[in-house]
Amino acid sequence: MLSGKNILLGVTGSIAAYKSAFLVRLLVKAGAHVKVVMTPVSKEFISSLTLSTLSKNPVYSEFVANAQGEWNSHVDLGLWADVMIIAPATASTISKMAHGLCDNLLVAVYLSTRSNVFLAPAMDLDMYQHPSTKENLKKLQSFGNRIIPPDNGELASGLSGEGRMAEPEAIVKFLSEHFKKKASLNGKKALVSAGPTYEAIDPVRFIGNHSSGKMGFAIAEELAKQGAEVTLVCGPNSISTKNNSIKRIDVVSSDEMYDQCIKYSRNSDITVMTAAVADFKSKVKAKEKIKKEKKTISSIEVVPTKDILSELGKRKNGSMLVGFALETENGIENAKKKLHNKNLDFIVLNTLSDKTGFTHDTNKITIIDKKSTRKLELMSKENCAKEIVNEIIRKVK
Repeated sequence: MLSGKNILLGVTGSIAAYKSAFLVRLLVKAGAHVKVVMTPVSKEFISSLTLSTLSKNPVYSEFVANAQGEWNSHVDLGLWADVMIIAPATASTISKMAHGLCDNLLVAVYLSTRSNVFLAPAMDLDMYQHPSTKENLKKLQSFGNRIIPPDNGELASGLSGEGRMAEPEAIVKFLSEHFKKKASLNGKKALVSAGPTYEAIDPVRFIGNHSSGKMGFAIAEELAKQGAEVTLVCGPNSISTKNNSIKRIDVVSSDEMYDQCIKYSRNSDITVMTAAVADFKSKVKAKEKIKKEKKTISSIEVVPTKDILSELGKRKNGSMLVGFALETENGIENAKKKLHNKNLDFIVLNTLSDKTGFTHDTNKITIIDKKSTRKLELMSKENCAKEIVNEIIRKVK
């Protein structure tokens, strides 16, 4: 759920600041883009170099960036964030936030951001229990901020009790749950097929195509980002999934893809079939490699492969089914026929050109349903995926 999200981390002057390094590492590992804003005092507990290296971004702590007078825009930082989290949040910073005391960059960013704000308090037992701290936290919650409860345990003072900053793993889980609840496809199950299929002629050779699987993988990633539980059935390819929540099933032949797609479609709310399944397969697979010494092969008898999309259309029971079409002539007309014949909710028409098609990172698509035809400009396959998933969201709603 954190993949691709912009997370602004505020670090304040607490011994718990060492945990911020682990938090940044976990967020980046989860695919988030992380920027860090530090209070001046926090740099006495952890270096900005450490957090900059781990976040792969500059660290911000002062209004004036350098001797040339360039400034760090608290407004731009606030607008950039999908979510802001202060971890650790000291009693001092909590008080400043509650009363709008804007004497450092971190509080200025807090007052400027339009995103949700989370606080992970970190302080000694008596400080946390003090009525002023409790009142300040209550006030911040009344503003719409959310508090990540501190742990109960041994504190830096040697006392034991409530006040330990929540562990980084717990904070990451907290943020993930936040985005999951907001996600448009939360609770939906999605099946995506991607890549080519290889239909064996002999143990070495096959009938196949040039599909890379890039479009299908991009759609699977975007569906997962929108909260769907994604199963990706993919033919031979060299791509890795970025989102660890995607369940990947590798297949080779059209028969294998058919079996897996039928199996997982039964419980899917959304099915998107981008795979370039071979239309034909050899009727008989040679047990041994066909030798080159055979100067000619009179024929290889082929038979049609199973029509996965058509079968899914017959089995559709209230779920959404999206197909793809790659046409070289009469594209819209042929795509509309496929839309009708295979009982699809909508179909995505691909084109073949010098910048689109199997191996390219860009595509030019047309989204067609029973009522409309929407042509899109040339764009990255990731942006195509966003357009397709947005269309799914509109229709699901």
